[in-house]
Amino acid sequence: MSLIKRSLSLEGHATSVALEPEFWSVLEQHARQRRVSLSGLIGEIDRQRGDQPLASALRVWALLHQGLPESGTLAK
Repeated sequence: MSLIKRSLSLEGHATSVALEPEFWSVLEQHARQRRVSLSGLIGEIDRQRGDQPLASALRVWALLHQGLPESGTLAK
């Protein structure tokens, strides 16, 4: 399984994240459902992740939300 690397800006800082396509798909789907940008959704997850690496936090969030209707709140 290959990783897809994306560049984005979080809190004004440029960063990049590499995830498997399946994780990107879940994140993109939820961003569309919430009517926010992918960067906006990732920014919300980033603000709540604590000391966890960003890529790990995104994978966990995607696993917790795959196939579930979006409630409008983020899991902690």
